[in-house]
Amino acid sequence: MMHESAIFWLRVATVLYSIGLIHAILVLVKRKTVLFRYAQPAFTAAALFHFVSIVETTMAVGRLPVDNFFEAVSLCALLISGAYLILFWRYHFASLSLFIFPLVFLMSQLGAMETPVASWPNSGVRDAWLFAHVATVLLGYVGLLVTALASIFYLVQERQLKSKRPERFFDRLPPLATLDNLITNSMTFGFVFITIGVIAGSAWAFIESGTSWIADPKIAISLFTWVFCLLMVFLRASAGLRGRKAALMAITVLGCSALTWAAHVGLRSLILR
Repeated sequence: MMHESAIFWLRVATVLYSIGLIHAILVLVKRKTVLFRYAQPAFTAAALFHFVSIVETTMAVGRLPVDNFFEAVSLCALLISGAYLILFWRYHFASLSLFIFPLVFLMSQLGAMETPVASWPNSGVRDAWLFAHVATVLLGYVGLLVTALASIFYLVQERQLKSKRPERFFDRLPPLATLDNLITNSMTFGFVFITIGVIAGSAWAFIESGTSWIADPKIAISLFTWVFCLLMVFLRASAGLRGRKAALMAITVLGCSALTWAAHVGLRSLILR
């Protein structure tokens, strides 16, 4: 009974953490921080509920809950949220929330999936949810593809300006500022839809097959790609990452996305040998 209560509090924490995710998305899309005044207290309350969940789990099983993936990722999420709250209290490092809020939300969501839930009410809902997952992920990949192409053109344009010898094929490229703006917008678009796709996909897999999906290597590849994409967006939005380094990172993220796509369409046995 106590373990069920711990899962309940963890799911309450996940809902509160989701306000931070919405805040991060609004900052990236609309450049508005108005939701932070609500997201920060919600994150603090979520961390408290999360702590209660960990304590109850520890009392229920008689040990520190690190015995499986779900327990370990939940505890890790709590430690990250605690570290962030200490940094925010000491240094008021609010911009770090753009990275921490989405990361902790996804980790707590994964941790809350240890206990199975009811199956799909009907096949129509199941298929619609799966379609939403696939559609949002594909839209995210389109955004990353545009980001990578704009990054390549940025590198070409930068090289031409330095050499002062424009090549005929690339003599009508947009200015660097225009390409940089395109990279920012397409990167944000791609991250938002990939985030929605990852959330929808993990929820679909959880309802569909319980906890067995987490052992699939392609899930690890997907989560790694998302974290890498989150890091790229955070560095660009908060640290002002621009120019060649940003372009090369965008191309690398597209490569990780291509690897994720390959793993999901049946090439996993080839790429994971």
